[in-house]
Amino acid sequence: MAIDVSDMSPAPGAEKILTPEALAFIEELHNRFRPTRDDLLEARSERRNRIAAGESLDFLPETASVREGDWQVAAAPAALTDRRVEMTGPASPAKMAINALNSGAKVWLADLEDAHTPTWHNVVDAEYNLYRAARGDLSFTSPDGKEYKLRTDAPLAVPVVRPRGWHLPEKHVMVDGEPAVGALVDFGLDFFHNAQQLLNNGQGPYYYLPKMESHLEARLWNDIFTFSEEYVGIPHGSIRATVLIETIPAAFEMDEILYELRDHASGLNAGRWDYLFSMIKVFRDSGKDFLLPDRADVAMTAPFMRAYTELLVSTCHRRGAFAMGGMAAFIPNRREPEVTAKAFEKVTADKTREANDGFDGSWVAHPDMVDTCREVFDSVLGDKPNQVDKLREDVSVTAKDLLDVSTAEGAITEAGLRSNLYVAVAYTAVWLSGNGAVAIHNLMEDAATAEISRSQVWQQVHNGIVLEDTGATVTPELVERLLSEETERLRSEVPEEQFTRFYAPASQLIADISLADDYVDFLTLPAYELID
Repeated sequence: MAIDVSDMSPAPGAEKILTPEALAFIEELHNRFRPTRDDLLEARSERRNRIAAGESLDFLPETASVREGDWQVAAAPAALTDRRVEMTGPASPAKMAINALNSGAKVWLADLEDAHTPTWHNVVDAEYNLYRAARGDLSFTSPDGKEYKLRTDAPLAVPVVRPRGWHLPEKHVMVDGEPAVGALVDFGLDFFHNAQQLLNNGQGPYYYLPKMESHLEARLWNDIFTFSEEYVGIPHGSIRATVLIETIPAAFEMDEILYELRDHASGLNAGRWDYLFSMIKVFRDSGKDFLLPDRADVAMTAPFMRAYTELLVSTCHRRGAFAMGGMAAFIPNRREPEVTAKAFEKVTADKTREANDGFDGSWVAHPDMVDTCREVFDSVLGDKPNQVDKLREDVSVTAKDLLDVSTAEGAITEAGLRSNLYVAVAYTAVWLSGNGAVAIHNLMEDAATAEISRSQVWQQVHNGIVLEDTGATVTPELVERLLSEETERLRSEVPEEQFTRFYAPASQLIADISLADDYVDFLTLPAYELID
């Protein structure tokens, strides 16, 4: 095999990252593991086809012995025993990385996935920022002369890196004439350069694993971890991974996923927004029992979401793993005190529910929310670092409970349809501009929320839904009209040059995939073709 890189200097510091030795490691990962990844993506497609033909989801009979067995994951390293607040955000630009590390959170989810636009510049810049952060010398000076440095008056957040999902390519790295697997590039560059340094620091190497749909995908990651540890000469089990349970197929395999990764597993996370996206995607043509109400109406207290989160807590704690809560998207606006007050109130309520349910910590999307989340978990945990000992033996969840979408309260309205179109276009435009996370109407939106938005539009069109507030039927013509109106609304909110460059193509992309006969599995796949 041969490895080729389109641009060896896409960002400052690239010479530290794109070294011959690191690229040789990337090539070796692809040589060994890409065929299995390709087979697993095909298995996803085959299962979806069976569901479209009438099959449903259930707990796997062939792995009953794993679910019934008495086993636990490896004991947590000291740096991950207390995870009560996790700050999420991209690793590029450096300012964002420094703010996250300085936020006062216990953990920084250094996001190379949903909150990150994978331009080649951003990919390499993020890796260089992680490289410098591991060595304690990450800094940044803004054009106006403001300096950002890592704090020395309090502990920094522990980085936990989230690489891209299995489906995403890296077109700037070609291996044997084919685009590289984005996940292997992200993991490989970070691990090769930083694993030993992080071990020396007593803080890693740690990862979040996204978008998985089966325990066989977890097995692949475990094989990659085992090989990689041996490759660089660090002890087996040095890597620790937290898996996002953000697809409905994975919700039926939580035990099995932890079991496959048991030497490397740290816990599971309730990735709520992608979970809703997955529910729509997997059951998009399964009839009106799987139609979600407006996105804003889908609460974590909906029965199917309660089943999902409670099963996650009970599964994790039975196995000695951490149960991590999901994102509260509400963010403060310092110019609007009333908005900020409501944001704090909603985040407090969300985190209180999670802490009382037994979660060991949770995510926030803004540094101003760190203290709020900490105070909630402090009130429940006290002096304890976590509540893994809260076994939730009262929880009993069936397949029917996990699939009980129809009892979710809420309406399907034109207002919700307009909001979906607005958010999908606005987020996609910002993503195309190189920014993977953006505040829209005081909510932190990332790829997951954009995926829900455009998927609901597709589902409503294909089910001929009648909107409850207007009585209109959702047709392609209605969507085209509303999309045009929401796009014009966005035109009035941004500079014309910015609109022409990013918002107009984003609107066309959302129109294409929302109204296509065949559902597009990931918005980011066609969007990726529009970036450098």
